[in-house]
Amino acid sequence: MFIDESYINNLLNEAKNTKKEEIDEVLIKAKERKGLNHQDIAKLLMVTNKDQIEEIYKIAGDIKKSIYGNRIVIFAPLYVSNFCVNNCTYCGYRRDNSIVRRKLSQEEVADEAKLLIDMGHKRIALEIGEDPVNCSIDYVLECINTIYNTYHKGQHIRRINVNIAATTVENYRKLKDIGIGTYILFQETYHRPTYENVHPKSIKGNFDYHTLSFDRAMEAGLEDVGGGALFGLYDSKFEVLSLMIHNEHLEEKFGVGFHTISVPRLKKAEGMDLSNFPHIIDDEEFKRIVAIIRIAVPFTGIILSTRESEEMRHELLKYGVSQISAGSCTGVGGYKEGENHTEQFEVSDHRTPDEILLYLIENGYIPSYCTACYRMGRTGDRFMSLAKSGNIQNVCHPNALLTLMEYAMDFSNPNLTKKAEELIKIEIDKIQRDDIKKIATDGIENIKNGKRDIYL
Repeated sequence: MFIDESYINNLLNEAKNTKKEEIDEVLIKAKERKGLNHQDIAKLLMVTNKDQIEEIYKIAGDIKKSIYGNRIVIFAPLYVSNFCVNNCTYCGYRRDNSIVRRKLSQEEVADEAKLLIDMGHKRIALEIGEDPVNCSIDYVLECINTIYNTYHKGQHIRRINVNIAATTVENYRKLKDIGIGTYILFQETYHRPTYENVHPKSIKGNFDYHTLSFDRAMEAGLEDVGGGALFGLYDSKFEVLSLMIHNEHLEEKFGVGFHTISVPRLKKAEGMDLSNFPHIIDDEEFKRIVAIIRIAVPFTGIILSTRESEEMRHELLKYGVSQISAGSCTGVGGYKEGENHTEQFEVSDHRTPDEILLYLIENGYIPSYCTACYRMGRTGDRFMSLAKSGNIQNVCHPNALLTLMEYAMDFSNPNLTKKAEELIKIEIDKIQRDDIKKIATDGIENIKNGKRDIYL
């Protein structure tokens, strides 16, 4: 197993004695994009000097801007079942909780998809509890097929990322064949004793099987995988180093690491008490973690959900987050108006997609609903090579503008439409290549004239 607890603990213990001058050297290295080794990351995780923390934020912000520009990808989760055989101590859907168990029929899945389409969404994260009987891989595939084939007001969901339990190579091949986007799975914690403790008497409790899930997924041909840790289950510094080591393992074995890293923090859920978890992290530590991850893996997308408050999400957009959810509901059937449901965890940002997009636009960000890379085959190492060369800007930037114009034409209020058009005009003028500028300009006019789903 590539996660060596002793090795990681030794790195962190050695880093405790790091001098200010050594940290400065690591910061220079980070600023010059020379790549950070495990010792460097461990040193950054120990920084307490305010000036150096501010420098970490600045470097992370500069890296994010140079690679992602001012684009922010928008998505929403879709929970289709809360049946679960696991007893994860941090989850509202745990087996021992006395909640109403439910899985959506295919008609209900289509209804939820239509409601998400009405909110302007083009990409979703499909969320399903682990229950081999009630929620088999066949049910998962049926849900995916239903969503992809649900058309509403001339629109449909164009990309489905999937977050299901660790499974077999054969099942991952089925997900590949049906055309999912990114396969997402949270490790929760990389600390084996803690992992086993928070997953008592559960299928999910097999640490090795869970940790090697991405190996099986990539063996099955799924090129884009997304990892993450649930910060608050164990020491956050240990988790960050483990995430980086896991990323390196995938790069060495398959030529490409995480496409995305999610950074959820432990939040209150049904049937759990936060006071039982001694590793809860505060806002300042959380901000440093996100910034350090951005510095350590510059080309990996960082996802922040509505677990975090509106204020925290605003702050972390500056330091590394490149994807956020909008208008999220974490309950099964929860998008249906008036539906009573138990959520997997508490949501902190309750703004509508319109409100979130308005904030982004007013602060100079481009909300992006783009799904073009998957449909153009820009995945895995092909995506990373484009990102590292800087050429990805030639497609991601105009595609973001095209999807924003679609949203403005079909889903937003007049005020938001006006502000979106103003931003689009400014951003098109920034495009350097004349051929790309013409494609984007023509595409915007075509969308205004009724055409849809235009992309590079």
